[in-house]
Amino acid sequence: MRLKIPMPWSFVLGQQKKLQKKLLKTVPSLPLVEPAKPRNVRVLRPRLREVEGFGTNPGHLRMLEYVPPKARVGAPLVVVLHGCLQTAGDFDKGSGWSTLAREHGFVLLYPEQRKSNNPNLCFNWFRPSAVARDRGELMSVRQMIENACVRHRVDRKRIYVQGLSAGGGMASALLATYPELFAAGQIVAGVPFGAARDAMSALSVMKSGVNRTPREWGDLVRAVTPEIKKRPLVSIWHGTADQVVSVVNARATLLQWLDLYGLDEAAGTSKTIKGHTVMTWYDAKGRALVEFCLIDGLAHGLPIAARRTAAMTSSMPFMLEGGLSAPAHMVRTFMALR
Repeated sequence: MRLKIPMPWSFVLGQQKKLQKKLLKTVPSLPLVEPAKPRNVRVLRPRLREVEGFGTNPGHLRMLEYVPPKARVGAPLVVVLHGCLQTAGDFDKGSGWSTLAREHGFVLLYPEQRKSNNPNLCFNWFRPSAVARDRGELMSVRQMIENACVRHRVDRKRIYVQGLSAGGGMASALLATYPELFAAGQIVAGVPFGAARDAMSALSVMKSGVNRTPREWGDLVRAVTPEIKKRPLVSIWHGTADQVVSVVNARATLLQWLDLYGLDEAAGTSKTIKGHTVMTWYDAKGRALVEFCLIDGLAHGLPIAARRTAAMTSSMPFMLEGGLSAPAHMVRTFMALR
């Protein structure tokens, strides 16, 4: 029996070099071919930039922002709160918010959750300590807004907030606790303020909601903000096929704000936008105060108008084709508010 002894790798490399030299000597006329240089290569950089040192940050959140070249003094500010299992960057890519900011010239602010706060990257909307006035995650977002207002000199009368899922729960808390800050807010696949007080009750709320009267829902907001000096427009969006956060939470959120604003549910008017019915309630002066939109057949996620590829669906599962884009509707409707 003959044993095969493997050659050392250094010996093999040495033999290859000798062969190359031999070929060059025997065929001296062969030109050396240099690799082609890339032309017009664009280096794509993340649009969102992190801001540090924006305040005491008691909620230990990250602050990211996008300031487009067209943003000028007095530009609006849009605060966007992502859902669970999402980052600010992924949410921005899927939603198209930074594209809208670049086109319309507003400043974009993304609070981002850390895994050290929540392993699923959910904002802790169900923890009283996280959503209390001037405490926890709520205070961190409040500090981010103030920091952005000062540095970019935005129009404080044109600050808006959108939140999806757990971010929708945080948007509810911001609108309930600091209504004077916002001109309007959009709660997408979220929950009413005060619906849960711990993780266990949060799971129950998401699955089947909580049975309360409109007055009881309104009292939860009045308990943290006894006097509503400014009434932001509250827009509530939800998919009828949502299996993560039950659609009953959308109706509870509607009842909460109708009671808070003293509006009769029967007084709502309907209009059709791209095949979807949007209910709106107005004050005595004709100003819109509450919007309600159920997207028929939509699962849990943010409705967007763009068509999605298989790769986009797997990487950004909570960005869903809804025919009607929630971010685009927010820009068209909210930016006209003064």
